[in-house]
Amino acid sequence: MYVNVLRSKLDAGEAAARHAAQSLLRVLSHSETVRIIAATGASQLDFFESLTSTPGIDWQRVEMFHLDEYIGIPTTHAASFRKYLMERFIRKTGMTRYHLLDGEQNPDHVIRVIGRELKSAPVDIAFVGIGENGHLAFNDPPADFDTDEPYLVVELDEACRWQQVTEGWFGTISEVPLRAISMSVKQILKAKEIIATVPGSRKARAVKACLEGEISPLAPASILRRHPNTTVYLDTESASLLAETTIRST
Repeated sequence: MYVNVLRSKLDAGEAAARHAAQSLLRVLSHSETVRIIAATGASQLDFFESLTSTPGIDWQRVEMFHLDEYIGIPTTHAASFRKYLMERFIRKTGMTRYHLLDGEQNPDHVIRVIGRELKSAPVDIAFVGIGENGHLAFNDPPADFDTDEPYLVVELDEACRWQQVTEGWFGTISEVPLRAISMSVKQILKAKEIIATVPGSRKARAVKACLEGEISPLAPASILRRHPNTTVYLDTESASLLAETTIRST
């Protein structure tokens, strides 16, 4: 794992986007299509803003898979991850090959259909974040490190639900759904490359636990350290509790 610390949230998002663009162009130089996984949330805003404004990427050759989505949230809701991706990624790039998780439909059917598409070929790059409770996608602690299913229905813990309130996606915790569809941990790790963007002081404890603590389902994103090609982009706030030996560059 490579850990890079930038001075600000904006710097971290832009650095991650430059890396992502280089990786996309590298794959497209020798492959007709590049398959990616896209995360959402406040931590990814600067990343997507920078990536979608990068010239030279043929987005018609990009196939995107959705990382996670609430169950029961319509696309008109401010917290809808489908809405987020449509507004901040898909429409800005003109991408036509994408697979969104519809949390208003029968989750078993959604998981089966999109999971089959996801497993049909390898994923080249996964763009992810780390939650305040250390979650990876919506795999809250203790996460399932063993399931081979590409997607699963998960129960959201209280820490995860409070994060959605403090970030402004919901007015109260009672409004936050109790369940979601999430890509599984094993499926995320199947991506050939993983780029994680994790800014902000509220992520500092989770970053320390996942990057320096025991690799454990209790710190789900700690499993990224077992992936052979993961790069993490932090800002000074999210990296504030890390030991100097953990940090690759500043």
